[in-house]
Amino acid sequence: MTEADPLRLLAVHAHPDDESSKGAATMAKYVAEGVRVMVATCTGGERGSVLNPALDRPDVWERLPQIRVEEMARAREILGVEQEFLGFVDSGLPEGDPLPPLPEGCFALVPLEEAAAPLVELIRRFRPQVITTYDERGGYPHPDHIKTHEISVHAFEAAGDPDRYPGLGEPWQPSKLYYHMGFTLPRTRALHEAILASGHESPYAEWLENWDPDRDLSHRVTTRVHCAEYFAVRDAALIAHATQIDPTGRWFACPLEVQQRVWPTEDYELARSVVDSPVPEDDLFAGVRSEVTVR
Repeated sequence: MTEADPLRLLAVHAHPDDESSKGAATMAKYVAEGVRVMVATCTGGERGSVLNPALDRPDVWERLPQIRVEEMARAREILGVEQEFLGFVDSGLPEGDPLPPLPEGCFALVPLEEAAAPLVELIRRFRPQVITTYDERGGYPHPDHIKTHEISVHAFEAAGDPDRYPGLGEPWQPSKLYYHMGFTLPRTRALHEAILASGHESPYAEWLENWDPDRDLSHRVTTRVHCAEYFAVRDAALIAHATQIDPTGRWFACPLEVQQRVWPTEDYELARSVVDSPVPEDDLFAGVRSEVTVR
């Protein structure tokens, strides 16, 4: 890595706060190592809820879109990353049976070719070697998360093709595409058992009882990034999204030192690669560092 051609990581997320709950410690680790890290936030989270009971007030709801932008700015500063909004409108999370139609003009309804265009432009301008995003399920079935997966895969494949998206910058082919694999059964079970062993009540008991093992994706993990020393930075960034997280809730129920000891990594699936990077890996830039140094 040189100052003229540094390592660059692009993390593609659906809403403000997603970057702080998925891969945040990884990003903080790489920032500390001198890597340029960019977060692409597809929507403004305009249709999100106020999930912190302490802030569930009319004045907060009235300003929620602007508040979420302000929260993103604080989290960005804590993580030390760069960040850009891609400009799409939150689709909301439809509920009911049958599910109601998605709102007109929302991110999830934008045609794929159009929806991927701002991301292709950002890839060509920022020139990341590595991109992280969600798997084909979106991590969980929010329409914006699934759409984020779709545009990330599309843009990864299109950004380096000079015949696609002419006028959106010089072609750039990223080297690797990863999916977040945060909520796996082995990780959740390990944290659950560690909490019980310490004599405390686990917040994961009901979750594990209802877990369908057939839907667990832990067998797809290829890459574990050791970043336990940055878990506190991750938590601080998440708490900066004050409307979206209850600091007394389940997310923070497992003591930090237990997490650091029991599961000190953030985990990923290598979904696409144009470099030689045998798995398993412990570095998102495996197979890339030598190429960057040679250039």
